[in-house]
Amino acid sequence: MRIDPLQYLSEELETLKSQGLYRRLRVLDEEQKAHTSIDHRSVVNLSSNNYLGLTTHPRLRQRALEATQTLGVGSGSVRTIAGTMSIHMELERRLAEFKRTEATVVFQSGFTANAGTVSSILGKDDFIISDELNHASIIDGARLSRATIKVFPHRDAKAARAIVQELPRERRRLIISDGVFSMDGDLGALPALCDVADEFGCIMMVDDAHASGVFGANGRGTIDHFGLHGRVDIQVGTLSKAIGALGGYVAGSRALIDFLHHRARPFLFSTSHPPAVAASCLAAIDVLEGEPQLIERLVVAFKQALGEENVVKMPPMMASEDFGYFSMDQKIPATIFWLGASDPAKVKASRESGVALPGLHSALFAPVPEPTLRTGVKAMTSAVLDLMKK
Repeated sequence: MRIDPLQYLSEELETLKSQGLYRRLRVLDEEQKAHTSIDHRSVVNLSSNNYLGLTTHPRLRQRALEATQTLGVGSGSVRTIAGTMSIHMELERRLAEFKRTEATVVFQSGFTANAGTVSSILGKDDFIISDELNHASIIDGARLSRATIKVFPHRDAKAARAIVQELPRERRRLIISDGVFSMDGDLGALPALCDVADEFGCIMMVDDAHASGVFGANGRGTIDHFGLHGRVDIQVGTLSKAIGALGGYVAGSRALIDFLHHRARPFLFSTSHPPAVAASCLAAIDVLEGEPQLIERLVVAFKQALGEENVVKMPPMMASEDFGYFSMDQKIPATIFWLGASDPAKVKASRESGVALPGLHSALFAPVPEPTLRTGVKAMTSAVLDLMKK
């Protein structure tokens, strides 16, 4: 009998189960909305990145259908051979205008945008100065680059400066931070980090995935929010969260984008987006520019629903081993759906101090990722349902 060489995987899974870290896939039965059905249960969904509810916006639906009818369901090739369609070029042109940069390039996901960029622009003789809570895609890209990685404490620009000060100036040095951190929802120390980059001649890079569509004028992100145009060399954004579709992009100088065309492996070796995806993203930009009230009403509703009097610490006993569903009150005809972290340290932190939720849903709006809230599920449920009735 053949011995299973992958038996160790089953053992690892058992370890995850014993630690309360095993997670099964939850199945969405309906559209991605604030009030939906997951695993055949009616829920208030607090785990979505659909910040503005654009996944079901009629303009995005219509543009996707039209593109499929006229251009087909797929591109059939990678970008550098025969997979660059005019609609891809139009999307990149619009994104560059939106982000106020010279050019952009679209990747298959935000993860590949980060990993592909960091790994291609640096080498083994270079240095990366990274916030300790940066996204996994940044960490993986840094490892792939073979550059020396220096990690500074979360949002501590003084510590970042101390690290940079000790590095040789003749080497390339990349300072990188999330714009909005996905787990805690707080803002990166971008102005101070830009000061460090300017002082020492470092490359400045920001992953703005969770800020795209929420912060800045018309959702242009944290660079616009802080007024840092011209000081951030590389901006990474996503088309998979507030934009409501799929993909990631890098915005910057024309030379940067041209270089990524030649060296970013995810761009070189992956089939380009279907026309419907590109068309949906174009429609989303139209919505952001033409319907700024989506963001404005979102922020107002968020502050009204969850003022300081409504923010309560979640009892540790509520953070159970089975992350997912909570029905806090028999009188409330809905169930909270949320998913905790899979990292052991973050799981432990959430159990001790409460649930860190990225924002708030309503029938009209999806969540806003600031400020960080340690919110009691019962209070959150009441606030959500009150808004959904309006």
